[in-house]
Amino acid sequence: MSGTLYLCATPIGNLEDMTFRVVRTLREADVIAAEDTRNSIKLLNHFEISTPMTSYHEHNRYDKGRELIARLLAGENVALITDAGMPGISDPGETLVRMAYDAGVPVTVLPGACACVTALVLSGQPTRRFCFEAFLPTERKEREEALAGLRNETRTIVLYEAPHRLAKTLRELAEHLGAERSVSVARELTKKHETVVRTTLAEAAAHYEAEAARGECVLVIAGRDPAELRQEARQEWEKLTLQEHMEYYLAQGLDRKEAMKAVAKDRNMGKREVYQGLLENG
Repeated sequence: MSGTLYLCATPIGNLEDMTFRVVRTLREADVIAAEDTRNSIKLLNHFEISTPMTSYHEHNRYDKGRELIARLLAGENVALITDAGMPGISDPGETLVRMAYDAGVPVTVLPGACACVTALVLSGQPTRRFCFEAFLPTERKEREEALAGLRNETRTIVLYEAPHRLAKTLRELAEHLGAERSVSVARELTKKHETVVRTTLAEAAAHYEAEAARGECVLVIAGRDPAELRQEARQEWEKLTLQEHMEYYLAQGLDRKEAMKAVAKDRNMGKREVYQGLLENG
């Protein structure tokens, strides 16, 4: 029988957030796959864990992944940890999980700290619906596309950012999403100097341009008001005549009845009003 791949959450700052179950599993596993063994050895020493480690990171995730799958198929248990938080979240662990499923290897999660969720619930922003974007792309074209895609996002947006890039990213977000959009900047989560600054994108950008941030940062940004978005859409549709609006949907393959229904919804009108308007201007 094959072994099991254990995805083990580790503290994002405060060591007291380590769970008893994770400590036990790390002690009992045959090997621990760690993103950075030099960083993880400090954690293992603190909890007196002597299980052998091997490195598993972005640059060796396929070659080392195949080695780990072979060990799992041979019956060994592998515990996967990242530098901090939940492996697989903005992390090469997602690749190993897919490889394990493809090989028929059991996978289980030992939950614990995760910076994304911790910042979200601490932010004071709406939490019912959210999207997690991790780090924005660094390549210019991809970054512009990502920012454009977030412009009309109605869910709360969660982003990671390094302190030395924080002010620049906040300025770009203010330009694309609006200077007055609400944001909560969470830093040093679970640590002694944990802070959450709730302000606007423009004010946050100005603050961190004047005062450099320290520690990893999570940005939790309010989504766009759906009512405002609908109003903008109505204004765009109303630039068309009713017949032009109808033709748009008919060209998409809708029949006349469905097209009329879509037009009525877009323009916040009754279907009878649309019908009458088409007759009058027909």
